[in-house]
Amino acid sequence: MGMGWLALGVAIVLEIMATLSLRRLSSGFAPLPMALVVVGYTGAFACLAVALRSVNVGAAYAIWSGIGTIGITALAALFFDEHVSPAALAGIALIVVGVILVNLGGATHG
Repeated sequence: MGMGWLALGVAIVLEIMATLSLRRLSSGFAPLPMALVVVGYTGAFACLAVALRSVNVGAAYAIWSGIGTIGITALAALFFDEHVSPAALAGIALIVVGVILVNLGGATHG
Protein backbone atom coordinates (compact mmCIF):
# COMPACT_ATOMS: atom_id res chain seq x y z
CA MET A 1 0.00 0.00 0.00
CA GLY A 2 1.38 3.39 -0.96
CA MET A 3 1.79 6.41 1.27
CA GLY A 4 -1.21 8.11 -0.36
CA TRP A 5 -3.54 5.26 0.53
CA LEU A 6 -2.17 5.11 4.08
CA ALA A 7 -2.70 8.86 4.47
CA LEU A 8 -6.26 8.47 3.17
CA GLY A 9 -6.94 5.72 5.71
CA VAL A 10 -5.65 7.88 8.56
CA ALA A 11 -7.74 10.81 7.29
CA ILE A 12 -10.86 8.66 7.35
CA VAL A 13 -10.19 7.40 10.88
CA LEU A 14 -9.57 10.96 12.13
CA GLU A 15 -12.71 12.27 10.43
CA ILE A 16 -14.83 9.51 11.99
CA MET A 17 -13.33 10.24 15.42
CA ALA A 18 -13.99 13.96 15.03
CA THR A 19 -17.57 13.45 13.87
CA LEU A 20 -18.38 11.08 16.73
CA SER A 21 -16.86 13.61 19.12
CA LEU A 22 -19.03 16.32 17.55
CA ARG A 23 -22.05 14.12 18.21
CA ARG A 24 -20.96 13.90 21.86
CA LEU A 25 -20.69 17.71 22.02
CA SER A 26 -24.32 18.03 20.91
CA SER A 27 -25.37 17.15 24.46
CA GLY A 28 -23.18 19.81 26.06
CA PHE A 29 -19.67 21.19 26.03
CA ALA A 30 -16.86 18.95 27.24
CA PRO A 31 -13.15 19.73 26.79
CA LEU A 32 -11.99 16.31 25.57
CA PRO A 33 -14.59 15.91 22.80
CA MET A 34 -13.95 19.51 21.73
CA ALA A 35 -10.21 18.81 21.47
CA LEU A 36 -10.90 15.62 19.51
CA VAL A 37 -13.10 17.57 17.07
CA VAL A 38 -10.43 20.20 16.42
CA VAL A 39 -7.49 17.78 16.25
CA GLY A 40 -9.47 15.19 14.30
CA TYR A 41 -10.73 17.48 11.55
CA THR A 42 -7.41 19.33 11.28
CA GLY A 43 -5.49 16.07 11.03
CA ALA A 44 -8.02 14.58 8.63
CA PHE A 45 -7.71 17.44 6.16
CA ALA A 46 -3.91 17.44 6.45
CA CYS A 47 -3.80 13.70 5.74
CA LEU A 48 -6.26 14.08 2.87
CA ALA A 49 -3.97 16.70 1.33
CA VAL A 50 -1.07 14.24 1.55
CA ALA A 51 -3.21 11.49 0.02
CA LEU A 52 -4.11 13.70 -2.93
CA ARG A 53 -0.45 13.80 -3.99
CA SER A 54 -0.88 10.30 -5.39
CA VAL A 55 -4.58 9.37 -5.22
CA ASN A 56 -7.10 10.73 -7.72
CA VAL A 57 -9.30 13.32 -6.00
CA GLY A 58 -12.54 11.72 -7.22
CA ALA A 59 -11.57 8.30 -5.92
CA ALA A 60 -10.20 9.71 -2.66
CA TYR A 61 -13.36 11.67 -1.98
CA ALA A 62 -15.60 8.74 -2.88
CA ILE A 63 -13.69 6.45 -0.53
CA TRP A 64 -13.51 9.13 2.20
CA SER A 65 -17.23 9.83 2.12
CA GLY A 66 -18.26 6.20 1.63
CA ILE A 67 -16.18 4.66 4.39
CA GLY A 68 -16.86 7.68 6.59
CA THR A 69 -20.62 7.29 6.16
CA ILE A 70 -20.48 3.56 6.85
CA GLY A 71 -18.20 4.04 9.87
CA ILE A 72 -20.23 6.86 11.37
CA THR A 73 -23.51 5.00 10.88
CA ALA A 74 -22.20 1.80 12.46
CA LEU A 75 -20.43 3.48 15.36
CA ALA A 76 -23.30 5.87 16.10
CA ALA A 77 -25.60 2.85 16.31
CA LEU A 78 -23.13 1.18 18.66
CA PHE A 79 -22.17 4.11 20.89
CA PHE A 80 -25.25 6.34 20.71
CA ASP A 81 -27.94 3.70 20.17
CA GLU A 82 -29.03 5.35 16.92
CA HIS A 83 -31.45 3.34 14.80
CA VAL A 84 -30.39 2.29 11.29
CA SER A 85 -33.44 1.73 9.10
CA PRO A 86 -33.63 -0.65 6.14
CA ALA A 87 -33.73 2.41 3.87
CA ALA A 88 -30.49 3.67 5.43
CA LEU A 89 -28.88 0.27 4.90
CA ALA A 90 -29.99 0.32 1.25
CA GLY A 91 -28.49 3.79 0.89
CA ILE A 92 -25.21 2.59 2.35
CA ALA A 93 -25.21 -0.31 -0.11
CA LEU A 94 -25.64 2.18 -2.95
CA ILE A 95 -22.72 4.23 -1.60
CA VAL A 96 -20.52 1.12 -1.63
CA VAL A 97 -21.52 0.42 -5.24
CA GLY A 98 -20.80 4.04 -6.14
CA VAL A 99 -17.34 3.93 -4.56
CA ILE A 100 -16.55 0.75 -6.48
CA LEU A 101 -17.68 2.33 -9.75
CA VAL A 102 -15.62 5.48 -9.15
CA ASN A 103 -12.56 3.38 -8.43
CA LEU A 104 -13.04 1.31 -11.57
CA GLY A 105 -12.41 4.54 -13.43
CA GLY A 106 -8.87 4.80 -12.01
CA ALA A 107 -7.76 5.62 -8.49
CA THR A 108 -4.26 7.01 -8.98
CA HIS A 109 -2.66 9.84 -10.89
CA GLY A 110 -1.40 8.90 -14.31
